[in-house]
Parts: sequence; C-alpha cells; structure tokens
Amino acid sequence: MEKVVLSGMRPTGKLHLGHLLVLENWVKLQAEAKCYYMIADWHALTTEYENTGSILQNIEDLTLDFLAAGIDPEKSALFVQSEVKEHAELALLFGMFTPLSWLERVPTYKDQKEKLGEMGKDLNTYGFLGYPLLQAADILIYRANLVPVGEDQLPHLELTREVARRFNYLYGEVFPEPQAVLHTVPLLPGIDGRKMSKSYKNEIAISSSSEEVNEQVRNMITDPARVRKTDPGNPEVCVVHTYYKVFYPEKVAEIEEQCKTAGIGCVACKNQLAAKINEILDPLRERRQEFLKGKKYLEILAQGRIKATHAAQETMGKVREKMKLR
Repeated sequence: MEKVVLSGMRPTGKLHLGHLLVLENWVKLQAEAKCYYMIADWHALTTEYENTGSILQNIEDLTLDFLAAGIDPEKSALFVQSEVKEHAELALLFGMFTPLSWLERVPTYKDQKEKLGEMGKDLNTYGFLGYPLLQAADILIYRANLVPVGEDQLPHLELTREVARRFNYLYGEVFPEPQAVLHTVPLLPGIDGRKMSKSYKNEIAISSSSEEVNEQVRNMITDPARVRKTDPGNPEVCVVHTYYKVFYPEKVAEIEEQCKTAGIGCVACKNQLAAKINEILDPLRERRQEFLKGKKYLEILAQGRIKATHAAQETMGKVREKMKLR
C-alpha cells in the first residue's frame, strides 16, 4: 500500500524552535511517503474568528517557515486549506451522519473551551465544536493512511477512523483508517521557564535574526541559587540546560560538569548556546530569503493547490458515487 501523509499547522503566528522539531520529522517523511502539508487557515478561524486581519500575513510566514525548514515542493504538496474547497464539502457530508456525541466527547473540546473561555474567547460555536470533523475531512480527502501527531491529538485521529468506518459501512469502501505516526518531540519551555507561548513573548522564532536569538538566549532563566560566577550551579533547574539537551547534546556532559564546578559562568554558557542555535538557523535563513525572492513561495503554493485539488476531486468523485449524489 502506498504511504500517504497529511499534516498541517494553523497560521496563528510565526513558528518557534519547538515547531522546528516537529518539522524535522515532517521532512524525514518526505523520503518514504506521498506528503500533503497544509496551512490550516479555516482551523485558525475556529478560535480567531474575531481577529482575521493577520491571517494572510501569517499564511506567508508559515509557508516560508515550512520551506525554510526543508519541506520540499518537489516531494510534497504544500497548500492553503481554504483554497481546496473539497475539504469543506467533505466535512459537510460527514456532518450529516456523525453523531453529536462523538464531537462532544473529544477531550480537548471541553478543555480548550474552558481555558480559552477564561481568556475571554466565546467558543460556544458550531465551528469550534465541529473542528475535529473538519480535521477528519482534511485527512480523508487525501485518503491519507499516516498522520504525524502528538499524543494529545490521538483522540482526534480516533474520531477520524470512526468517521471513515461509518462512511464505509453506510455507503461502501472509500476511506482507509489512518494510523498515527508518533514522534517523540521534547517539550521545549519558553525562555522564562513557562510554557512557550506567543502571549508570553517567551519563544524563539524560527525566523529570528542572529541578534534576536542572542538577546532571547541572554534573557533565559538560569539557576536562581547561583548568584555569583564562582557559585556552583544546578543544571537541572536551568532553562539553558534544557535547550542544550535538545540543540547541543554533544556538549551537555561538558557543560554539566563545568556548571556544577563553577568552571563556566552563565554568560559564557549562554553565548555558546546562542552560537549553536544560530548555526542551526543559518541555513534556514538562507532558504527563507531564497523563497522570498520574487515571492517564489506563491508559485509553490499554487503548484501545491493544483496537486491537492486533483487528489481531493478524485476522492470526492468516489464519495458522490457511493452516496449516489450528482
């Protein structure tokens, strides 16, 4: 069976270093599967329906981040969700036979509704309740059988499988039951030790300049008990150490020893980390500028839309035939 992958991200802002770890897994999948990578702008509306002014700019930023990280338009279809209308058509048809209880039991529904409600967002909307069904349509419109997800998304994927089974039972076999591709991605904290979040302004963006990286690393929280350079430190409570483990693993043992024996100060330790992160990001900066020239990324999105639309229309032809629709 041919391996087909679908995944996407919402255009709600620039991607950060935590996202880079996810994208590295996406890049690897390109070597073994037919990949569809989506800018999920309709999904952004489920929580940002009142603030649509930045979505177009965010689509550009997200596209450039994807390409800079190594998503190859020759190997993958990179496209904007709303430009392939079949996603909406299939989601509508799925809604005709999906029990409401299936959507209400998705664990993230009540959790996100409460958390974002505390921030003043009214999520008592059909769009927010139904977004897992749109997500199912996103996956099944390409008859994807592999979906890279984190563990928190597994209930959504199980709903997708249930929808596929129900359609196949009611109308006839069309859809595979997609399986999760689970990659272990380290949870990266923000530079202040809290959860990385745009609202906290504690992230390091993939598109950051070298100066911005230097400043963000310089502001990272270290061991609060280490007041002077001559004081021994505890790496395990230091955000800088966490970043070393992810982005500079070959240096971790040496840095731990130097920190515990006061053989290196926090400033020097941060400088080494910043230099390493900039070394990792330099090729991405170069690729980003290349795709920005003449807005080359727009041509790539257009090509991706054509590839995605062709596959989506083929699936919808099968769906209409099975459902006896014109």
